Amino acid sequence: MSEALERVHGITRLPLFPLPVVLFPGTPLPLHIFEPRYREMLADIQITNNLFALPYWDASETEATKPEIGTLGCVAEVRQVQPLEDGRSNILTVGIVRFRLEDYADTADSYFVGEVSYFEDDEEEEEFLEQRAGAVKDLFLRVAQGTRDIAGTRGELPYLPEITPEHLSFFVAAAIDFDIKMKYEMLAMRSTGERLKRLHDFLAQAVQTVEERAKMSKLAQTNGHGKKRIDFE
Repeated sequence: MSEALERVHGITRLPLFPLPVVLFPGTPLPLHIFEPRYREMLADIQITNNLFALPYWDASETEATKPEIGTLGCVAEVRQVQPLEDGRSNILTVGIVRFRLEDYADTADSYFVGEVSYFEDDEEEEEFLEQRAGAVKDLFLRVAQGTRDIAGTRGELPYLPEITPEHLSFFVAAAIDFDIKMKYEMLAMRSTGERLKRLHDFLAQAVQTVEERAKMSKLAQTNGHGKKRIDFE
C-alpha cells in the first residue's frame, strides 16, 4: 500500500469542498475559507484528520447544485491554518490521493459529505517511465528558461524535486497554465506514461514558440547586432 493510500486507509466518507480547480497529488493549494459552511467544515476536520475532498466542479457550467456522482477530485490535507479576526481563514493544503465520488452521505452538517473511493496509477515499466519523465523535465525547464528570457528576468529556474515519474507528471501538470478540462483529463488518467506523453506533446509544441520569442526578444534588446539597446530621450 502506498503512503498516500495509508493516509486515507479506512476513511470512506469525507467533507466535500467543490471548486472549479483541479488539485493533483503532492501539489500545494492555498485557499481562503469564508463561507460559514466551510468554516464549520474546517473546524470539524481540525479535530479529526485535517482531510477533505476537493472535487472539480464549476457551478457556472451546470444547473446542478452539487457535483454529480462519479465526479473525480483529490483529497486535500490541511497543513497550515491562518485564522483571521472575523472568522475567515487562510489555509495551505496539499493533495494526497485521487478519489471518485460514489454517493452523498445523509448528515446534519451544513456542508456536503461524500462517500468516496480512491485510485492511483497502474504499475508500468520503471525504466520506460524514467526516460519519458526525463524528456518532460528537459522540455519543462527549456520552456521556463525561454519564458524567463522573454520577460527579461533573472534568477533560478523552477525547482524540480527528485520525485517519481508519477509525481513529476502531477507537478508539471499543475505548473502549466493550460485548459482546465485537460487538467481534469490528466487527473483521471491511470497511466503515468500516458500522462507524461500528453505533457511531452504539449511542451514540445510550446518550446518552439517560446524559444523563438526569446530569441527575438534578445535581438530586440541589442538592436539586432549585439550591442546595447539605444534609448531615445
